[in-house]
Order: sequence, then structure tokens, then C-alpha cells
Amino acid sequence: MRIGVDIGGTKIEAIALADDGKIIDRRRKPTPTGDYQSILDVVSSLVRGLEADIDDTATVGVAMPGTISPGTGLMRYSNALVMNGKPFAHDIGEVLGREVRTENDANCLALSEAVDGAAADAACVVGIILGTGVGGGLVIDRKLVPGRNRIAGEVGHIALPLNEVERRMPPRRCFCGQDDCVETFLSGGAFSAEHRQRTGKDMSATSIAEAAANGDGAAQATLEVYVDRLARALAVVMKIVDPDAFVFGGGVSKIPQLYDLLPPLLARYIYSDVMTTRVLQAEHGDSSGVRGAAWLWPR
Repeated sequence: MRIGVDIGGTKIEAIALADDGKIIDRRRKPTPTGDYQSILDVVSSLVRGLEADIDDTATVGVAMPGTISPGTGLMRYSNALVMNGKPFAHDIGEVLGREVRTENDANCLALSEAVDGAAADAACVVGIILGTGVGGGLVIDRKLVPGRNRIAGEVGHIALPLNEVERRMPPRRCFCGQDDCVETFLSGGAFSAEHRQRTGKDMSATSIAEAAANGDGAAQATLEVYVDRLARALAVVMKIVDPDAFVFGGGVSKIPQLYDLLPPLLARYIYSDVMTTRVLQAEHGDSSGVRGAAWLWPR
């Protein structure tokens, strides 16, 4: 039996997952965002509650909003700020009294969709979260590839190849300290900001896409800019790992036009006379992260 836990911005979710991928039980609690010890306590409570329900002890994997530094063992780059600088993997293992496997939430999404999701038949999968930020993970033969420095698949922090218009713009400073990272162009907030700059209208990414589908010319133009930028970013990834499939999760992934508009643009930007890489929406949706956490312990 496997238990997966996903630490989100507003809730912490835990599931008990059977060997065949069936969810046996599920529990959720609000995320205590301002208190590190309370986060540990909630994770522990959820795990122990599930184990009581199933009357068994399970392996535990945790999807986190950040990564563990391989140099220090401390959390870094987490938007749950109280977790940064803390030895989370060590601490949650101490609380539960066993080894706990931890990974970035985008890595868990990629693993979930490669094991038994939208890309279960693919050998090489890049999973990408398009939402508040842009995260990514790489899975080969259903095994997560975190990389030597634990940055493999971090699509959000490669530099976007700029077009002529973008080269004349002021640099966009990313929270990571670099300029013009993909995340600064392709997060949900960046999508909305682009449309606001063009039209003066304050709309969410999905609302812009809906307006575009209903014939709004300005919304169509904003959407086309967004998808073109996404294609240029993914073309860089393709030239390095050439995956069988990209799988998208996060709020922006729910825009249906992405899956029609993106493939022909990828074909334009890659160094090949064919483009057969599939562009897929996560089959397990918002549950991909918690399922991937459970799959950190393989079958």
C-alpha cells in the first residue's frame, strides 16, 4: 500500500493508493501556511488517519511546493515560505518514524501521468505545470529523472528564446535571479498581464481563452502570443530530450485551444522534418501531484 501527500497552497491532500492505481481512501486538511511545525503535524495526521482507515502501514511519498537542495538537505524555492531553509524530508521522516520520499510537485505530476495517466504508453515524458508558476519534470521508462543537481525538467527557469519584439522589451527579472525565464512569460499571471497591457482588461487566463473561443479578436491575439511563446520554450526542451509526450497540468492547462494550436508551432521551431511528440492534458487533473507522490515508491 502507498500513501501520497500533496502540500498545496490552500490544502494538504493525502490518498491511499492500491497497486493497480485505484484510490482507496482520501483525506484533506487546510494548509497552515504560517507555521512549519503545523505543516508537519497535518501531514502526520493525514497519514496516520489513512493508515487507521486501511488498517495497514504504508510507504509515504510527499509532493512539495519546492525542492530539497542536494547540498544542504534544506528546502528551497518553496512558495510556502515557512518551509524554506528547513530539513523537511528529514523532519517528516522523524515525525512518521520511517523513510519518506519527497519530490517537487511538478516532478510528481510528470511521474503520475507517465505511470498510469495520459502518457502511460510513452517512454519519455515531460510533465509541465502551467499555473501560478511554471514547473516541470522528466520521466524516462516510468522512472523520475531528478538530475544531479535536482533541476532536471525545470522548464520554467530556462530562458525564453526571444523574438524581435521581445528583445526590445525591458528584461523580466525572475524570482530565481535570472532574466527572461519562461515562467515570467508563461505563468497564469503573465498571461493575464499580457492581455491587460494590450486591452486594459483584467481577465484570468481561462477567461481570455473563453473570450477567444467566442470570437473576441483581442483575446485571440493574446492567446496566440502565449501559445507561440510556449512553443518556443518547448522547442528548446525537444532539442535536448526529444520526449514522446508533453503532459500539462495546472490552471492554464485547462485551456482547450492549447492542444490544437501548439503542435504546428512546435513543428515550426524544432530542428526536424517531423513532429510526432504528443501534447496532452493531465488525465488525473488536480490529483496528479498526490498520485505521483504515492508512485515515488515503485510497484
